[in-house]
Amino acid sequence: MIEKDTVKLLRECDAGVKMGIDSIEDVLGCVESDKLRDRLINCKDEHERLNSSIQKLLDKYHDEGKDPNPVAKGMSWIKTNTMLTMDRSDSTVANLMTDGCNMGVKSLNRYLNQYKAADEVSKDITKKLINLEEKLAIDIREFL
Repeated sequence: MIEKDTVKLLRECDAGVKMGIDSIEDVLGCVESDKLRDRLINCKDEHERLNSSIQKLLDKYHDEGKDPNPVAKGMSWIKTNTMLTMDRSDSTVANLMTDGCNMGVKSLNRYLNQYKAADEVSKDITKKLINLEEKLAIDIREFL
């Protein structure tokens, strides 16, 4: 049961971290403020470091991981592009990113509760990802 829950939790982290990286990449070209750009790039770098750790653990379990849900990814892309077409500003970027962070935190906490038998290393990675999302949402509030 531990291995099964561990792999499932790692898969969800894998999908979440990929979604976070893609979302940041989607908005970076619209950012005007150097300060906001730096925060987003730093967060993306942290996501990529966590992704590396997740991939190593998934390899250990001989698992391919998981891509973000195509419907969720598509809906995110549509929302991002629609909102940025109407208002291409740092405020819109911050609003979109805050919504994404909040959804990520909610989902990751749900998976952390769902896969209680996962090993502590995987739970710690999940908590790091949650903290990273929470921190970004706080760090970009001044741009809302």
